[in-house]
Amino acid sequence: MTQYLGVDNSTNIAVSGVWNVDSIIPNNQTLVAMEGDCGIGYSWIESKWIAPIDTRTYSEKRKVKYDQLNQFEMQFDDQANGTTTWVDAINAIKAEFPKENN
Repeated sequence: MTQYLGVDNSTNIAVSGVWNVDSIIPNNQTLVAMEGDCGIGYSWIESKWIAPIDTRTYSEKRKVKYDQLNQFEMQFDDQANGTTTWVDAINAIKAEFPKENN
């Protein structure tokens, strides 16, 4: 079954969840068929889905990932077990979001 997103008519941005063709949606939205991994926040421009632009800085992106780690426990376990899981995790995040050269 085809699924649809509700696209705001004034901004062309997907603003509401997954609908089926029989759904009743707000008057200011149009149903557009989903393709691939598009979702809320995507723009519908010239008959194709456009991913939102991520405007966060490298440090903001890193912080999100750092906050997901249980860093103190990782450091303790590394000390107790002679491992490097914490350093490896930090280095992977830094490689994923390299420092911007401005």
